Amino acid sequence: MSSSPGPTKPPHHRARGFQNNYIEFQPKSLAELLRWRREAARAGLPRSPLAPIPRAAPDLPWLHANAKAGARMAPAVTWIGHSTVLAQLGGLTLLTDPMFSERASPVQFAGPRRHVPPGIALPELPHVDLVLVSHNHYDHLDAASVTALKRQPGGPPLFVVPLGLQPWFRAQGIRHAVELDWWDSHRIATPQGEAEVVLVPAQHWSSRGPRDALATLWGGFAVFAPDCHLLFAGDTGYSRDFSDIRRHFESRQTAAQGGGFDIALLPIGAYAPRWFMSAQHVNVEEALQIHDDLGAKRSLGVHWGTFELTDESLDEPPRKLAELRVARGMPEDDFFVMAIGETRKLAPRVAATKRT
Repeated sequence: MSSSPGPTKPPHHRARGFQNNYIEFQPKSLAELLRWRREAARAGLPRSPLAPIPRAAPDLPWLHANAKAGARMAPAVTWIGHSTVLAQLGGLTLLTDPMFSERASPVQFAGPRRHVPPGIALPELPHVDLVLVSHNHYDHLDAASVTALKRQPGGPPLFVVPLGLQPWFRAQGIRHAVELDWWDSHRIATPQGEAEVVLVPAQHWSSRGPRDALATLWGGFAVFAPDCHLLFAGDTGYSRDFSDIRRHFESRQTAAQGGGFDIALLPIGAYAPRWFMSAQHVNVEEALQIHDDLGAKRSLGVHWGTFELTDESLDEPPRKLAELRVARGMPEDDFFVMAIGETRKLAPRVAATKRT
């Protein structure tokens, strides 16, 4: 009697971890790393910024009041720095890739140093309900930051993370963590009814040490709340994944239902040199293409200005973005950057049936 075959694993699941959908990612070799550093040193890269990274005093009274407003919460995003954004939507306050430490490193005496303080200090945050972690690289998953959030007054947030990261969170004493695979979702009760969080594909990789490359999953997040649809891309190279994301959700983002993502948080920095970075980090041109692929109404450029990770200067990405917007005839409000600490309020999502 023949036995039925076991369940087929998704193509991005591999015997020793995970892979991307459209390229087979291989971490760069030591020789390639040394070549990059040698060439950068000879060229004097990265160069100093032409101007200080913009900063703004956070509107803490408004943010705290908005966090307590329940169903009357106004959708808004506040850039804290790098890929850390405080988003308020659906009655929830959430953080993307919380990184508040001085260095993006396993130790605080070496590694990439923060050039601009966080836009909001950890003790000044409103109560955070939800934390989205895109992957385990040190500039996106910071142990000190998540441990501080676990201890926040009023109880810990819910952490939503890619497959394989739950054991790391348990080791930090965090039990409120949900693991997702690509296209898996988790629903959360909110003052407006319900929000849904979906882990979506990205083209990147993972590693926390020298022997665990690709062992845990990576990705971005789509968040669907009644008043706002948000897409956080995480870290990514350019791929067809973003056209896939648009197609996957098109049945719930028709014009009658309010259209596409109201706000996309897209990386625009850490892209040079392209021979080293293109498989894992988009440049500004590719970020604009992702904006188009998603059909996003507006995008916020993140992942620049905080940590000097690559060869472009800290302030180059927004200058490139401004140049490309002009060349396209694109309104600044369609794809914008903010000062660290600045808040941008968003128009609440309204379906066509509610407008009539």
